[in-house]
Amino acid sequence: MKIRKLLDSFNYAIEGLVYSVRTQRNMRIHMAATMIILLACFGFNISKVEILIVTITITMVVLAEMVNTAIECALDATTNYYHPLVKIAKNVSAGAVLITALNAVVVGYVVFWDKFSPLTFTLLKKVRNSNPYMIFFILIVVSIATLVVKAIFGEGTPLKGGMPSGHSAIAFSISTAIALITVEPVIIVLSFILALIVAQSRVDSEVHSVLEVIFGALFGSFLTIFIYKLFT
Repeated sequence: MKIRKLLDSFNYAIEGLVYSVRTQRNMRIHMAATMIILLACFGFNISKVEILIVTITITMVVLAEMVNTAIECALDATTNYYHPLVKIAKNVSAGAVLITALNAVVVGYVVFWDKFSPLTFTLLKKVRNSNPYMIFFILIVVSIATLVVKAIFGEGTPLKGGMPSGHSAIAFSISTAIALITVEPVIIVLSFILALIVAQSRVDSEVHSVLEVIFGALFGSFLTIFIYKLFT
């Protein structure tokens, strides 16, 4: 009987994790990032201490997101009207997730920067010697990939709204391509400023949320770098 109760406890815990992944967009993003980071740990020479730090950091982010989901569900179940304290509770729990996510970015930078820097410099050298017309090919690929991701999330329309922001993805894809091709720092800074203005305009017009814009920017930038690495 005790064994049965123990198994039920594990089943309930797993159901909670599955529910979070199935219903929470941020949790799906965290899980995708977790898989990428864990694969990177196997692909690079990571020490035991670094693996431990990365594992604890990932656990903190996932735990914070699950606690945030639990708080939101509990408040929604007990309060069916607007209350300022409920809003504060949800904002504070979301802020806790943001802090753990920012900490994860810092940890990832410290752990993986030395591993990625030689690859990055090699990539920059190859890109600057490549065909500049590749940028048009990249824009086509980024546009198609953005439409596919929007279809997967099933939100908004192909040209307006939804995850991710297509305008942000294309704007940051262009600025990333410019940064890879040119050696002029002024041009690079201006291109990213213009991309930020495009992203901000989508938030100000209430077409996209801040998360959709950030995801679009990261999606466009990383996909551009990946294509350059693949074909140069």
